[in-house]
Amino acid sequence: MGVYNVVVVGASGAVGQELLRILEEREFPVGELRLCATARSAGRKMEFRGSSFTVEATKPESFDGMDIALFAGGAASKEFAPAAVERGCVVIDNSSNFRMEPSVPLVVPEVNPDDVKYHQGIIANPNCSTIQMVVALKPVHDAAKIKRVVVATYQAVSGAGREGIDELTDQTRSLLLDEGEITLKVFPHQIAFNLIPHIDVFADMDYTKEEWKMVKETQKILHDETIAITATTVRVPVYRSHSEAINIETERKLTAPEARKLLSEFPGIVVIDDPAGKEYPMPLFASNRDEVFVGRIREDNSIPNGLNMWVVADQLRKGAATNAVQIAELVVRHGCLLKK
Repeated sequence: MGVYNVVVVGASGAVGQELLRILEEREFPVGELRLCATARSAGRKMEFRGSSFTVEATKPESFDGMDIALFAGGAASKEFAPAAVERGCVVIDNSSNFRMEPSVPLVVPEVNPDDVKYHQGIIANPNCSTIQMVVALKPVHDAAKIKRVVVATYQAVSGAGREGIDELTDQTRSLLLDEGEITLKVFPHQIAFNLIPHIDVFADMDYTKEEWKMVKETQKILHDETIAITATTVRVPVYRSHSEAINIETERKLTAPEARKLLSEFPGIVVIDDPAGKEYPMPLFASNRDEVFVGRIREDNSIPNGLNMWVVADQLRKGAATNAVQIAELVVRHGCLLKK
């Protein structure tokens, strides 16, 4: 295997920093590394493999001579991804800017790895909540064909970035110390000691964009628009790792033991499911891990062919950075770089 020139856009943010950590942990064969961000972050020093790098302001020339561009998210990819592709760079994008474009593969490596072969320069990383859900759905869908999914999420504040973490910390401190009025900057309501059933803006039928992402992205990744999906996404006062309660209806009945075996044998899944021992996945223990953790696997008592499960994953790692680096590994493995 050779080495590949990599540019990380949004390197100074939470996902960007995680991307650097994952590239190092997984020993991705980085040749030249370029770190880019907004003009405000330009000049910042960051470490990678024991060396110091200076963050540059992103511009079209940032992609000259590079092979892979990892975009951490936000508006940058909409502005700079076309320029990156024009310069022969494969873009792996964490934003929602290209996910639903028919020509852009939406990839979770454990679920639809071959889709990377059909990219035209841009590969999209799915929404964090979608990623962990489709990993858990895939073995069930392959075995028994899923008809319907009902999902409720419990999403950590770090999904809103560093500012979300700071807001939970500041509000908690203020309330515990009785310092008076709390400040709302990131979330529409108090998040400390509270739940907010509202992530992103409201859209069609009073579902939020976050909820519609889980519907449309899951159908695209699983290549099956017949799956009926409905979602409720909730922000919770947890720092890191998203949790999901998922109800599944299948065409063929799967017993809980059958489902447990399928899930435990699937790449990227760790089953923790011992009710008698009070063992089940929790965000506290999923944080800083790359696996998708599944537990509380049981048959739905209300329908003949139903299953319930509880799914937890670190949304900064598997829900963003790790998934993106895994996509880069697939691009290299399949020889899908752009011809210079």
